[in-house]
Amino acid sequence: QVQLVESGGGLVQTGDSLKLSCATSGFSFSSTVMGWFRQGLGKEREFVAVMRLGGSFLYLADYADSVKGRFTISRNNVKTTLYLQMNDLKAEDTAVYFCAAARSGSRVRGITENEYTYWGKGTQVTVSS
Repeated sequence: QVQLVESGGGLVQTGDSLKLSCATSGFSFSSTVMGWFRQGLGKEREFVAVMRLGGSFLYLADYADSVKGRFTISRNNVKTTLYLQMNDLKAEDTAVYFCAAARSGSRVRGITENEYTYWGKGTQVTVSS
């Protein structure tokens, strides 16, 4: 059974940092494209970051322009956990953050929702100004 469980959200102030985690199980994590999305109140879910498979066991990261330079995606294949380090948080980063897993072994780019098969339930991040 595939499980993705996000944690680490909370209420912070502008300029603060948070690190989100996504604990996973039930699939081959190391060979899976993993991503973070977010959905603000009244907004559509949007891409935040992806860590996709490169060659020779390397991973490539990609980010939405709105978070580039502030957020860092990473993964621990031993712990089968995905992370999102968020620095210099802004009010517009307020959203529910979701992690997502593509079909294991697929070589998707991972920047659109329909490329992902499994989703977590999300963790709320609120940034007060």
